[in-house]
Amino acid sequence: MTTQSPLNQLNQLTQTARPGLQRRGFLSLAGGALLGMTALSACATADAGDVAKALKEPLATGAPKAGTSLKIAGRTTQLQLEAAGSAIDPLSFKVEEWINATGGPEVIQAFRAKAADVASNALIPPIQAHDIKLDTKVVAVLEKPKPTYVFATAPGTDIKSFADFKGKKLAFSQGQAQGVVLLRTLDTAGISYDDVELVALPSSDFLTALQGKQVDVAVLGGLDSAKYIDDYGRDGARAIKSEEVDLLTILWAPTAVLADDNNERAIQDYIRVWAQGQVWAWENSEKWKKHYYVDTEGLSPEDADKIWESTNEPLFPKKWDDAAAWGQQTIDLIAKGGFVKKFDADELFDRRFEGLAATFVDAKYTK
Repeated sequence: MTTQSPLNQLNQLTQTARPGLQRRGFLSLAGGALLGMTALSACATADAGDVAKALKEPLATGAPKAGTSLKIAGRTTQLQLEAAGSAIDPLSFKVEEWINATGGPEVIQAFRAKAADVASNALIPPIQAHDIKLDTKVVAVLEKPKPTYVFATAPGTDIKSFADFKGKKLAFSQGQAQGVVLLRTLDTAGISYDDVELVALPSSDFLTALQGKQVDVAVLGGLDSAKYIDDYGRDGARAIKSEEVDLLTILWAPTAVLADDNNERAIQDYIRVWAQGQVWAWENSEKWKKHYYVDTEGLSPEDADKIWESTNEPLFPKKWDDAAAWGQQTIDLIAKGGFVKKFDADELFDRRFEGLAATFVDAKYTK
């Protein structure tokens, strides 16, 4: 009998979660599968009491000891390091593996299976992790005050505005930023959940669902929307710019990882590279667009320019109060819909790391 990888098991899980949405059902299903996958790891689970005690200690200082390594879900940073070359000082530890996991459910899966030690996501995956009792903490925050997503419509639909969403099938990824953007949009437009059909799908399936007209609308990022409109715009597909902000990009890690001093030191250095990579891409946009959008993703230079128009200038807060407040608004919104249980957003953040990213970049990129 062949044993499937954890990520393949998650892919099968999300595929079977499609038919309908029963509030916390999709999240609970994913959480149940993830909880059962701890046996996939040969590593022993750290004692909860020891972890809690370690997280109350000041951050470890100095460089990590020789041989320290981390498994990182951070494709964008990996590509920025490739493009920047010597412009960014190398990491002080070994990256054991760059994990190909970008969506929240995939990252949670990787954390559970101990296949990743730190990852970059929006804030909704840590909220989801909290709801299924996976102990993690946010260790770095990047604010994006400008909307970056679009609502893509299926070919042949007559949807031209948010008001036209009533009565339509909307792709909904509960554990990802796209889901929160959708819920915030419905809330702002005064559209209740009963006025639409929320179709539970992982965001990786949004394009396929649109192409096959399984859904009428899906939230897409700039990269996917550019490719989709190029292919289906002639058939009537449209892109409606989101007016809602997905404010935060964060780095987060399991608390068991943070309880180890050398991991903690290594993560501090990774925060440096992550922050400096964001600034390098902003200051060297032509090189970055060519390396990422054109050479890596296969977009035209024109599409790369269109995507860049909605890109936010890096902004690293010295204090996380605004981030926590935005997180609380998000928790309250999705708890109101019955998707998670309400809790205090400050539980998501490891304040020992507060403002650390801001120390690694020029002051004009901080607030």
